[in-house]
Amino acid sequence: MYAIIRTGGKQYQVEAGERLRVEKLSGDVGDSIVIEDVLLVADGENIKIGQPVVEGAKVNAKIIEQDREKKVLIFKKKRRKGYQVMKGHRQYFTSLEIQEIQG
Repeated sequence: MYAIIRTGGKQYQVEAGERLRVEKLSGDVGDSIVIEDVLLVADGENIKIGQPVVEGAKVNAKIIEQDREKKVLIFKKKRRKGYQVMKGHRQYFTSLEIQEIQG
């Protein structure tokens, strides 16, 4: 059984017991969250597709980690003008463990 969920402006295919990183969600490590933005639920031959979400479908997950990604460096330069800019960015993420898919 798997589901396709939408969180942080992205879509993820998830199964029970799977771990995945999503955009930052509020909550502490160890908290349980319920994702109700489920776009599709598939259980063998039985497939439910939402318009846009599946009614009554939920995905229960547990927050494993709240952290930041590795630094991405951004370098800009204009030749012959003396313009150089070096910036860095570390994106926040939440690591989830999928507990159960109800649908």
